[in-house]
Amino acid sequence: MAMSGGKDDGSPMMEMNTTPLIDVMLVLLIMFIITIPVATHSVNIDLPQATPPTNKPLVDPVKNKVVLTTQNIILWNGSPQTQGSLVSLLQATKAMTPEPELQFEPEPYASYLIANQILKIITQTKVSKFGFVGNEKYATFTK
Repeated sequence: MAMSGGKDDGSPMMEMNTTPLIDVMLVLLIMFIITIPVATHSVNIDLPQATPPTNKPLVDPVKNKVVLTTQNIILWNGSPQTQGSLVSLLQATKAMTPEPELQFEPEPYASYLIANQILKIITQTKVSKFGFVGNEKYATFTK
């Protein structure tokens, strides 16, 4: 930056030096910005509350469990079904890719005849991923 003290002929400089004025203005601007209160305006909105879904799908994409109770009730993932609805549920699992696993667990003293009918339905629908669960409860070990 160059400063001039006047003209070469020795006459005084007639323009006003604005550099200190600009410095003062910048300091005042910064102080004004700092002292402005933070905007704390808020708008209250009534948002809807989240509700859990009421209809959970009957067919789980990973694994499904068929239980035959001692009262001869067929349970599909905990919900009671008839043999006809069991056929439609099994066909729905066959249409899924990949096919979910099907687990069958008859309770103790459940009807052998109905358990056999359920196994026949499972065989006729050609379920490929099928297994018995809960058999370890009935195992007896003798030494």
